[in-house]
Amino acid sequence: MEHPEATVEKLVIVGSGCAGLTAAIYAARAELAPLVVEGHEPGGQLTLTTLVENYPGFPDGILGPELIDRMRQQATRFGARFVPGALTAVDLQQRPFRLEVNGSVLRTHGLIVASGASARLLGLESEKKLLGHGVSTCATCDGYFFRGREVAVVGGGDTAMEEAIFLTKFATRVTVIHRRNQFRATRILVDRARQNEKIRFLTPYVVQDILDPERGAVEAVVVRHVETGQIERLPVEGLFVAIGHDPNTAVFRGQLEMDAAGYLVTRNGTAASVEGVFVAGDVADHVYRQAVTAAGAGCMAALDAERYLQKLAEAGR
Repeated sequence: MEHPEATVEKLVIVGSGCAGLTAAIYAARAELAPLVVEGHEPGGQLTLTTLVENYPGFPDGILGPELIDRMRQQATRFGARFVPGALTAVDLQQRPFRLEVNGSVLRTHGLIVASGASARLLGLESEKKLLGHGVSTCATCDGYFFRGREVAVVGGGDTAMEEAIFLTKFATRVTVIHRRNQFRATRILVDRARQNEKIRFLTPYVVQDILDPERGAVEAVVVRHVETGQIERLPVEGLFVAIGHDPNTAVFRGQLEMDAAGYLVTRNGTAASVEGVFVAGDVADHVYRQAVTAAGAGCMAALDAERYLQKLAEAGR
């Protein structure tokens, strides 16, 4: 329901991962009293990880959910507010912007989109149970934990090849599992992977199950030959799912400029294609996708939003 005298927010931040929470910290310290819409996955992808060892300032590492919780507490301390749920509709042609969350309408002068991207998964129940316990969607994040172990990578694109090559720094063997004999990855990456003695290819196979959820750790993957139906058991201690990411931008389709994959396009820093809208984190970044780069982008978006809102105030709008 929209009340005619509803409060107009100075700034709404969509997303509560590293990018959104960092933006909230900076915006709150600037006394913008930001309202954070938590999104479909409160806390973002870090809530699906266990130990984070590459975030600066934590020499002994920190659990992903704990890091997110600390950021949230820090934002709350300075005056950020949180509302559960996700955007269901937006109208960025109206001024102030009109947002719908949980059936209620929000109005805001400024908007930071930090809704992130979701890793595509295989859709297995065992995968869901073992995510963060041997199943990973980020080799850069988790590869170190598999030093001296055998792992597998699922996928056939550039990301799968890059992850497989990266993992050879730690793992004793990396098996690339792909449902086709041909790969979508660029030729140079496929050749580089084939030339690496630690990498072997298993095609055309699909992952049918992951063992063993009952033990809370990956012990093997069950694979099925696409053509013959033959079932095999591949002993590994880690499975990296590298079949792509989907940016959480569907609600902004037709309102903000996106690239062919749906990632938001920015210019002049973090500005989106509509004045007053700023972008941070994985919703625009399909290259780095790290907690620290998302946090940095959140800082930038908050500073850009602060400058924009200051200009609005000076203009009396």
